[in-house]
Amino acid sequence: MAKESFDRITSDLFANEVRRGRPKSNPHSRQVQLKINKQKQTLRDKQNGLKRIELKVDSALFDKLNALSDTQSISRAELINKLLHAQLNQIN
Repeated sequence: MAKESFDRITSDLFANEVRRGRPKSNPHSRQVQLKINKQKQTLRDKQNGLKRIELKVDSALFDKLNALSDTQSISRAELINKLLHAQLNQIN
């Protein structure tokens, strides 16, 4: 079998070939890296006393939240947290 320059499946033929580009810096695949990072983020949030809430809203409310968070230069999550605190303080 002849060595084809475009054949990258038979890696043993290209073991000594130096390829251009950034060297591989992580032994895990991108999918595994994302999973590990998400686990670390969840653990950090838990250590900071944060709990996760999922909320589905209509697109008009979503757009208003985005616009308001942009004008206040805070994240949407911070804005929702702020609005919930304000509403609960009004009730009590």
